[in-house]
Amino acid sequence: MRRADEEQFRVFVSERMERWRRGAFLLCRDWHAADDVVSVTVGRIFEKWRKVAAADNPDAYARRMLARAWADECRRSWRRELPSDDLPDGALPADHRIEDQQSLAELLDSLGPRQRAVVVLRFYFSLSVEETAEALAISSGTVKSQSARALTTLRSLANSPQA
Repeated sequence: MRRADEEQFRVFVSERMERWRRGAFLLCRDWHAADDVVSVTVGRIFEKWRKVAAADNPDAYARRMLARAWADECRRSWRRELPSDDLPDGALPADHRIEDQQSLAELLDSLGPRQRAVVVLRFYFSLSVEETAEALAISSGTVKSQSARALTTLRSLANSPQA
């Protein structure tokens, strides 16, 4: 990689790293797994930097790579262990509103992995239906139906007296 390309790569990644990490956490529900997914994604972006940089929308390209890295991690048998409800001290950045994140985490936990992935990709990363379908290797119709079901579930839980 040329020095100019390397600098461009570093700037691209550093400006997006924290958002990718938070998005990966929403998908994984585990900070360590999220860091793993982001690390894999950054490595893949580095390997294909010229293609990423030349893309019409490098951010969308990188988000698809992140989603695919998460999907790959989900397929690994050792990743099927459930994360603990107890987070170590300092797991969340101090400037985040813990109550809002805990509520969001509880709501996202009520969804299955595919519905959670669709919601995070569509509404956190702002991917289109087609981009989400491509990232998850499912049809556009499945994205639409999973999204509708997930939103119905989230709305009912958010409006229930326990929420």
